[in-house]
Amino acid sequence: MTDDQTSLGRVPGRDDFRQFRRLLVFIRPYRKHFTIAMVGVLVSSGLGLVFPRIMGSLVDSALLPSIGDSASRLDSIALLLLGVFLAQGAFNYLRIYFLSAMGEGIVADLRSHVYAHIMTLPVKFFDSRKTGEITSRLTSDVSVVQSTVSSSLASAISQAITLIGGLVLMFVASVTLSALVLSFLPITIVAAAIFGRRLRRISRDYQDKVADANASAEEAIAANRVVKWFTAEETEIHRYVSKVQESYRVALRRARLRALFSPFVQFVGYGTIALVMWIGGRQVLDGSLTAGELVTFLLYTLTVAGAIGAFTGLYGSLQEALGASQRIFELLGEQSGIEDPLTPITLAAVEGRIAFEGVGFRYSDRDIDVLVSMNLEVAPGEVVALVGPSGAGKSTIVQLIPRFFDPTSGRILIDGVDLRDLRLRDLRSHMAAVPQETQLFSGTIMENLLMGKPDASPAEVQAAAAAANAHDFIETFPSGYDTIVGERGVKLSGGQRQRVAIARALLNDPRILILDEATSSLDSESEATVQEALDHLMEGRTTLVIAHRLSTVRNADRLAVIDEGRIVQEGNHEELLAQGGLYADLYHLQFRDGSEPPAI
Repeated sequence: MTDDQTSLGRVPGRDDFRQFRRLLVFIRPYRKHFTIAMVGVLVSSGLGLVFPRIMGSLVDSALLPSIGDSASRLDSIALLLLGVFLAQGAFNYLRIYFLSAMGEGIVADLRSHVYAHIMTLPVKFFDSRKTGEITSRLTSDVSVVQSTVSSSLASAISQAITLIGGLVLMFVASVTLSALVLSFLPITIVAAAIFGRRLRRISRDYQDKVADANASAEEAIAANRVVKWFTAEETEIHRYVSKVQESYRVALRRARLRALFSPFVQFVGYGTIALVMWIGGRQVLDGSLTAGELVTFLLYTLTVAGAIGAFTGLYGSLQEALGASQRIFELLGEQSGIEDPLTPITLAAVEGRIAFEGVGFRYSDRDIDVLVSMNLEVAPGEVVALVGPSGAGKSTIVQLIPRFFDPTSGRILIDGVDLRDLRLRDLRSHMAAVPQETQLFSGTIMENLLMGKPDASPAEVQAAAAAANAHDFIETFPSGYDTIVGERGVKLSGGQRQRVAIARALLNDPRILILDEATSSLDSESEATVQEALDHLMEGRTTLVIAHRLSTVRNADRLAVIDEGRIVQEGNHEELLAQGGLYADLYHLQFRDGSEPPAI
């Protein structure tokens, strides 16, 4: 038996109960709401059980005039019914309102909890997941779970009261007829078990298909300019529609399963009622049962049948929720792998000295070492450029410094302290990065800048923007610093986005700076402006620069040439050109016409 069959194709057992208990944890902050709702459930369910008895008395009062003053009795019973319905309505209000309030709170808390956990996960998690798949956990999966931990739970309690109470009162009314009804109950229970098992498997498959479709749509929407450049609208539409159709086909399987089960339950239920009416009618004819008692029994039978039917529906909802919650708890079960030490070291002040000592690294999904016995030391305030062919390991080096990954061998030190002995928050608070593809958020320029220092004053923000050559262009916008930049900063030019990113880093005032191809995608004019801003940013900071365009790193204090995960050359620009080797080869390849690039 496969793992999927083991987890999804069995009758709920201990694991399911444990999983359901994990869901119930989210009810704890809403105990007051839940208690009031349960009072509403208990009273309204109890009043529902009174109704058949009153109706039986009403029938007997109408058909048996010998019982007291029939008209007066009918009036009293009618008023009693109105009172029961009014009270039931009031307690149903308590049930519905407080369960709804609790359910909305639970879904908000669950989404917040899942999102907070996602934010703690390492970079490798996001590298191996589609964004749409992750957001599907926060939206559709949580919504499926919501109904179960709020309304479905209360409905289950209500139907349990109705079922147990109804069965007891059925036996009080007629033992013979009750035994007849109960003889059909095992058939329904077995059918519900089979139905629920299959429904859970199909529902999980459906949620997976929806998540896949969401991921496809989100990718195409995020890269809409690429889609339009290559006139790939039809391709993307076809891709999304095909995934939606896959989810639709699974939904049809679920609908067929429900369509088969519901008529079966109805046939068993109505067949049982028909049999009760036939046998009960004969008992009325021979005088062993009154008409009112038969009506009372029939109403209790309908009540019990309704409770069983509701339970089968609730069972199906529970299976759907367990499938969705399994996906959520799988996400919550993801481990960071990059943990804070139990007894962290705190650096009172950071000079910015970086040392790689015998560092080796391999990505978990690859069979080759990306870095091999890497030894590199960067002095405080030194600017070191990492150069080399694509795939040499340059980006991996700078991703190890903020501990996006941990080395598989060796260690990395900041001011003589192993990175793994520092809190992640403390470590990263001393660093900033300006990547090639600037990541701006869809809010205002001010909101993006404050990410570097949330408590910065307007004067500090403007000073950082001025140092990054960004203040002047920001002031030309009608809304100034409150200008909306659009998703990923699309309303700004490439050079403007980079200068905002530099200002954000300046505001953070880091001791260690990472520049990853920060000017490679810019035109010459923008590059000069951005490079001037970068010069301000690098002053007095330990800086690691990655650049394929060697003209941008000629003035670095030192260049480390990386090839196949090893440092093969070190020195300044002139020294490396004089040595020959890989750096000289790369340099002459870029400037094969013999012209000397200007110093930037």
